[in-house]
Amino acid sequence: MKQTKADKTIDEIHEVRFEISDRFGGDVFAIAQDAARRQSDSDRPLWRSKTTSKPLQPNGGTGVAPMDTSSPTTG
Repeated sequence: MKQTKADKTIDEIHEVRFEISDRFGGDVFAIAQDAARRQSDSDRPLWRSKTTSKPLQPNGGTGVAPMDTSSPTTG
């Protein structure tokens, strides 16, 4: 099967992600801190929404039903 340009792009994205992960030992917190530091050092403007984020669910829930933790009945 011939690899498309989109496939090559996705492969490159995965490669960069692995390189970043390896650089920080897989520590997502350290990756986020580094990204925030680099953004702050760049002096580039940061886009901020004029509205605040609101939950999609009126009660603020996740919209995911809780797992059933009851044990099955034997009969």
